[in-house]
Order: sequence, then C-alpha cells, then structure tokens
Amino acid sequence: MPGHPPGHAATAPGSLASNAMGTKDLVFTVLAALAPLTLIVAVAPLHFLKGGAAVPGAYLVAGVVMALFAVGFMTMSRYVRNAGAFYATISRGLGKPAGSGAAMLAVVAYNALQISTYGALGVYATETFKNYFGRDVPWWVFAIVGLVFVGWLGYRGIHTSARILGALLVLETAVLVVLAAYVLLKGGSGEWSAASFAPSRVFDPGNSAMFALVAGAFMGFEATAIFSEEARGGIRTVRRATYIAVGFIAVFYAFITWVVVMAYGVDKIAGAAEADPVNLVVAVFDRYVPAPITEVMHILLLTSAFAALLALHNAANRYFFAMGREGLLPRVLGRTHPKTKAPGAAGLVQTVLAGVAVVVFAVLGIDPYLGLLLWGSALGFLGIICLWALCSVAIIRFLRREAPQAGIFRTTVAPGLSFVALAVVLFLVLTNLPLLTGAGTTTNILIVGLGVAGIVAGVVRALYLRARAPRLYAGLAQTSVDEPPAGRRETTVGHA
Repeated sequence: MPGHPPGHAATAPGSLASNAMGTKDLVFTVLAALAPLTLIVAVAPLHFLKGGAAVPGAYLVAGVVMALFAVGFMTMSRYVRNAGAFYATISRGLGKPAGSGAAMLAVVAYNALQISTYGALGVYATETFKNYFGRDVPWWVFAIVGLVFVGWLGYRGIHTSARILGALLVLETAVLVVLAAYVLLKGGSGEWSAASFAPSRVFDPGNSAMFALVAGAFMGFEATAIFSEEARGGIRTVRRATYIAVGFIAVFYAFITWVVVMAYGVDKIAGAAEADPVNLVVAVFDRYVPAPITEVMHILLLTSAFAALLALHNAANRYFFAMGREGLLPRVLGRTHPKTKAPGAAGLVQTVLAGVAVVVFAVLGIDPYLGLLLWGSALGFLGIICLWALCSVAIIRFLRREAPQAGIFRTTVAPGLSFVALAVVLFLVLTNLPLLTGAGTTTNILIVGLGVAGIVAGVVRALYLRARAPRLYAGLAQTSVDEPPAGRRETTVGHA
C-alpha cells in the first residue's frame, strides 16, 4: 500500500511496522546485540580468569537456566504481545505499579548497555586507525561518527537494520568458526580433553564469580519479545527465534571457548588468562591462523561493536516507544514515522542521550573502556537480571491464575527453577560488582542507585496515574491477545 515499505502491512497511525521481521531477522537482531566476536575476544578472557577450563561447561549450564526462563516467557507471550516486553509481562503478573517500575528499569538497562558500547567502538577504532595510519585520534570522534550512523539506520526502519545486522553477524561468526577450524586441524596444544564439561569442575565452589560473568553472555536474548509487534507470523515466530537464540548462544560459545581451552591446555588456560587477559584470544589468532585472517578479525571487532550498537538502539527505542504510547513517558515518544514505521521521536531521544553521555565522558577524561564500557555494562547487566527474575515470578502468578491449562511445567516448574537460579546469579553479581566495574565503592553505589531510581520513578508514575488519571491507568499493559487460551474466545484490548 502507498506510504508503507514493501512487504509491510498497513498499520494504524503511531504503530510499529507489522510483518516486518521473520525468524531469521529476529535471531540476527538479538545475536548481533550480543556481539559474539567482541564477547569472545574482549570479554571471555575475564571468564577464563575466574573459571579457567570450566568456562565452556558454564555456558551450557547458563543456557539451561535461560531455556527454562524462555519456556515461561514464551508461554506468557501468547497472552501479552507488546514492544515493552518486560513491562507488559510484569504488569500482568505483579500489578501495574510493579510493571511500570520494571519498564523504567528496562529503559535504564537497555540504554546503559547501548551507550556503554560506544566506549568499545571508540577504543577498537582508535587502535585500528593508529595501526593502519599511524595517527592518534580521540576515541570520542569515532563514537560520535558511529552514533550518527546508528541513529540514521534506526530512523530508516527495522527492515533496513535487520539486513545490516544479519550480514555483520554472519561475518563475525564466520571468523570465529575459521579460528576453531585452524586450532582443531593443527591439534591445539596436543591435549584433547572434555574436562571443561565435567560437573565436578564446572560446579566447583570457587567458580561463583565465573557464573556471574557468564550469565552476561545471554544478556538481551529476550529482546525477541520486544519486536513481537513487528514479527511476521506472530508469537510463533518470536518463540522459535527465542529458542534458536538461546541454543546458539549456549552451544556456540561453549564450543568456541572449549577451542580456546584446547589451544592452551586445560591446566594452562587459567594461568594464561591471568598473565595477559587482554590478548588471550588474540594470541590464539596470531598462533594458529594466517596473518590476513587476524587482520580481518581486528576489522570485524569494529563491525561487531557497531552491530551491537544498532541492535541495542532498536531495542531501547521500542521501550521508549512503548512507554510513550502507554503514557508513562511523554506521548510524543509513542509516535512512529508514517513511512518507515520506525519510532522516530524515541530514536532521536536515545541518540541524543547517548551523545550527551559520550561528550560527558570525553570532557571528564574518563577512560572509555574502564569507565564507559564497564560501568554502563554493569548497570545494564544488573537491570536485565532483575527483570529476568521479576518476570519469572510474574509469569507464575499470571499463568497459574489465567492459563492453568498450559501445564504445570510451563506455568510453575520452568519459571520457578529459573527464578531460583536467577536469584543466585543476581546475588553473585552484586557480591562481585567490583570485578564487573573495576571501580570503587562510590561508583558501585551510584550504579546500583541509578537502577533503583528507575524502579522508584516508574512506580511513582503509575501511582500518580492511578490517582489522577484512572482511565489511563486502567489501560496500562492491556495488549492484544495473540493466541487465546483453549476454551476461551479471543479478545482484543486496545492500547491506552
């Protein structure tokens, strides 16, 4: 139809583009946000530092926990389909004030993750530019250039973003597969072992900090539900994409980290990580693959960070959009571009917010990696884990009350087990927060305080609406039902 991108169904004014994303698009968007190459090269060494050879097995354990969470989350998504996924789920299960608090925490968390990644982009780009051209350029220059491109692509709409994210994800995944092939073909360190997956090694009490870190590798997989209003095929597409994403993260990361262990040896990997964590994986590239492939890897680190920025920009936008549409944030954020159906106002706000953060860190001279990246990532990580845990409780309450026919495993066992595991992970993250941030007590208190402030602001806003705008309050989190429970007639409830 005129005014809509090809392949997009007509949508109501102020709505997102319907039928814009298939399973592949959703999977690529979520995995791109996780930045596989960046995680393996820049983050996994810290995992090895705390867990040694047990890291591959830890990824599989974390994958089981996330799969249990996904079972309840996807069952809940049959009844709640909303761009503010956490917000809608928690509102329907724990009440609208709790849902509003969760919404604001999600806004803080996703923006923190997105903005912090500009630190990684700036550092990688500065080093690459210096290596190729011999000149030092401030990190913030590259961050601002990346910010402009991310904002522009986000404005172009989710269809354009999905294509770019898919291409970049394939490239960065391919270079890791090439690394694995060379290590395996050359026999690694000569010591082939499955010790990395032995329960006695993986569940060693000394690995608590490792599990706190490894859980971060899954951060954002649930973003498939954020794009549920734009998914082609409805919740079935979202459900399929979610399980594929969880399975890929767990198996692929376990495999690649096991290859790194084989490159060093089971008994030597921890020592190597302690001796030089920054170059732990880079050294494997240097030792096992041809030099041109290593050069490609360094370039792909830039595209990996850029892909994560774009994917997280789109996710943060959807929360701003959902909150504006609901009236929890200014209504202007709930508007979309008439042609691309992108949340233009929300995208602009997110871009400006990121720009301000980059400028502040640059002016204050705070290290982009040790400051912007680590601090922002820690804030986002804490927020997402809290939301996972709250969702698990909300899922149990809602499904046991409204959809008991879904079965005891989906309504109680899976979300219950995931809540217990996530509560443990949250405790481990809080007790190991200095490790995640590399900062002192004051900074860590500020990071936690920002998350708490987001929750409080959301709850206060909901209570204000309940007292002053009861009709608006009544419409919060009332979303369309995608697949009605058996024996119940399907209904559609409009947004406030």
